[in-house]
Amino acid sequence: MSQVVRILKALADPTRVRIIHLLHSRDELCVCEIVDALQLPQYSISRHLGVLKGASLVADWRQGKWMHYSLNSGLSQEDRAVIDAVCARAAAESPSRQDRRRLQRCLRPRVNGEMVECK
Repeated sequence: MSQVVRILKALADPTRVRIIHLLHSRDELCVCEIVDALQLPQYSISRHLGVLKGASLVADWRQGKWMHYSLNSGLSQEDRAVIDAVCARAAAESPSRQDRRRLQRCLRPRVNGEMVECK
Protein backbone atom coordinates (compact mmCIF):
# COMPACT_ATOMS: atom_id res chain seq x y z
CA MET A 1 0.00 0.00 0.00
CA SER A 2 2.88 2.40 0.68
CA GLN A 3 3.83 2.43 -3.03
CA VAL A 4 0.45 3.75 -4.18
CA VAL A 5 0.43 6.32 -1.37
CA ARG A 6 3.90 7.51 -2.41
CA ILE A 7 2.78 7.90 -6.02
CA LEU A 8 -0.43 9.68 -5.10
CA LYS A 9 1.40 12.05 -2.76
CA ALA A 10 3.86 12.90 -5.52
CA LEU A 11 0.99 13.58 -7.92
CA ALA A 12 -1.03 15.61 -5.39
CA ASP A 13 0.19 18.86 -6.94
CA PRO A 14 -1.20 20.29 -10.21
CA THR A 15 2.26 21.27 -11.49
CA ARG A 16 3.59 17.75 -10.98
CA VAL A 17 0.59 16.30 -12.81
CA ARG A 18 1.30 18.70 -15.69
CA ILE A 19 4.96 17.61 -15.75
CA ILE A 20 4.06 13.90 -15.69
CA HIS A 21 1.54 14.49 -18.47
CA LEU A 22 4.24 16.06 -20.66
CA LEU A 23 6.74 13.30 -19.91
CA HIS A 24 4.06 10.70 -20.62
CA SER A 25 3.73 12.12 -24.14
CA ARG A 26 7.49 12.07 -24.96
CA ASP A 27 10.44 9.72 -24.51
CA GLU A 28 12.37 12.44 -22.68
CA LEU A 29 12.39 16.18 -22.15
CA CYS A 30 14.99 18.69 -21.14
CA VAL A 31 14.21 20.85 -18.11
CA CYS A 32 14.29 23.91 -20.36
CA GLU A 33 11.53 22.40 -22.54
CA ILE A 34 9.36 21.72 -19.50
CA VAL A 35 9.97 25.28 -18.24
CA ASP A 36 8.93 26.73 -21.61
CA ALA A 37 5.86 24.50 -21.93
CA LEU A 38 4.55 25.16 -18.41
CA GLN A 39 5.65 28.81 -18.35
CA LEU A 40 6.96 28.49 -14.80
CA PRO A 41 10.36 29.43 -13.35
CA GLN A 42 13.17 26.90 -13.66
CA TYR A 43 13.65 26.66 -9.89
CA SER A 44 9.99 25.70 -9.46
CA ILE A 45 10.13 23.03 -12.18
CA SER A 46 13.38 21.64 -10.72
CA ARG A 47 11.83 21.42 -7.25
CA HIS A 48 8.80 19.54 -8.61
CA LEU A 49 11.03 17.23 -10.65
CA GLY A 50 12.96 16.50 -7.45
CA VAL A 51 9.74 15.36 -5.76
CA LEU A 52 8.84 13.17 -8.74
CA LYS A 53 12.35 11.71 -8.79
CA GLY A 54 12.18 11.07 -5.03
CA ALA A 55 8.99 9.10 -5.63
CA SER A 56 10.82 7.09 -8.35
CA LEU A 57 8.40 8.30 -11.01
CA VAL A 58 11.03 9.95 -13.19
CA ALA A 59 14.64 9.30 -14.15
CA ASP A 60 17.19 11.96 -15.03
CA TRP A 61 20.51 12.26 -16.80
CA ARG A 62 22.81 15.01 -17.94
CA GLN A 63 23.84 15.76 -21.52
CA GLY A 64 26.39 18.57 -21.41
CA LYS A 65 24.65 21.49 -19.77
CA TRP A 66 21.16 20.02 -20.14
CA MET A 67 19.31 17.88 -17.62
CA HIS A 68 16.89 15.44 -19.20
CA TYR A 69 13.96 13.66 -17.59
CA SER A 70 11.76 10.76 -18.58
CA LEU A 71 9.24 8.53 -16.91
CA ASN A 72 11.07 5.88 -14.92
CA SER A 73 11.32 2.84 -17.19
CA GLY A 74 11.46 0.63 -14.09
CA LEU A 75 7.89 1.41 -13.01
CA SER A 76 5.81 -1.67 -12.33
CA GLN A 77 2.83 -2.39 -14.54
CA GLU A 78 0.52 -1.37 -11.68
CA ASP A 79 2.38 1.91 -11.11
CA ARG A 80 2.36 2.60 -14.83
CA ALA A 81 -1.43 2.04 -14.84
CA VAL A 82 -1.83 4.75 -12.17
CA ILE A 83 0.29 7.16 -14.25
CA ASP A 84 -1.66 6.27 -17.40
CA ALA A 85 -4.97 6.95 -15.64
CA VAL A 86 -3.80 10.29 -14.24
CA CYS A 87 -2.49 11.35 -17.65
CA ALA A 88 -5.69 10.28 -19.43
CA ARG A 89 -7.68 12.45 -17.04
CA ALA A 90 -5.22 15.35 -17.30
CA ALA A 91 -5.45 15.25 -21.10
CA ALA A 92 -9.07 16.35 -20.81
CA GLU A 93 -8.10 19.48 -18.88
CA SER A 94 -7.42 22.76 -20.68
CA PRO A 95 -4.06 23.52 -18.97
CA SER A 96 -2.64 20.18 -20.11
CA ARG A 97 -3.78 20.72 -23.69
CA GLN A 98 -2.20 24.18 -23.66
CA ASP A 99 1.02 22.76 -22.18
CA ARG A 100 1.28 20.23 -25.00
CA ARG A 101 0.70 22.89 -27.67
CA ARG A 102 3.42 25.08 -26.14
CA LEU A 103 5.73 22.06 -25.88
CA GLN A 104 5.39 21.38 -29.61
CA ARG A 105 6.51 24.95 -30.31
CA CYS A 106 9.48 24.90 -27.92
CA LEU A 107 11.02 21.45 -28.48
CA ARG A 108 14.76 21.76 -29.02
CA PRO A 109 16.37 20.19 -32.09
CA ARG A 110 18.01 16.80 -31.67
CA VAL A 111 20.55 14.96 -33.79
CA ASN A 112 20.86 11.21 -33.23
CA GLY A 113 18.77 11.61 -30.08
CA GLU A 114 21.00 14.31 -28.56
CA MET A 115 19.97 17.92 -28.15
CA VAL A 116 21.91 20.46 -30.16
CA GLU A 117 22.49 24.12 -29.53
CA CYS A 118 19.91 26.41 -31.17
CA LYS A 119 21.54 29.02 -33.38
